[in-house]
Amino acid sequence: MNTGVGRARIGQWYLRWDKGELFQVTGRDDRARTIEMQTFDGDLDEVDEAVWTTLPLSLAEPPEDWTGPMDDIETDDLGYSETDMQPSDWVEPLEPVRAAEEEWEDTRGEDERDPQGEGRPQEGLALDDPQARNRLG
Repeated sequence: MNTGVGRARIGQWYLRWDKGELFQVTGRDDRARTIEMQTFDGDLDEVDEAVWTTLPLSLAEPPEDWTGPMDDIETDDLGYSETDMQPSDWVEPLEPVRAAEEEWEDTRGEDERDPQGEGRPQEGLALDDPQARNRLG
């Protein structure tokens, strides 16, 4: 079934189609011929290499927050740059929020609007047509 993914690669993320599950291969035991994996939720599982070849799998990109299944990750371990605020960051005032007009808003004054809000009909009413009035009458 997983002819496209081949052998399990440690550190690679996979999508299991039958369960809709995203997981990462975390290890391999060559003596026991098993593959260890961990789902994004943190669940650990192990499958035989023979079972691996029958699973409906495809390669997947790591999730945006790949730390989901990990416990006790320190910010320093993630490789992110420092984001600490400095006192000078608090000195600048906030930019004023400007209310933008929505496209649907009617900007005309209230005295210029149709009091019922219905607008002017595009077609005349049937009773306004003399021929139609004669047929009804």
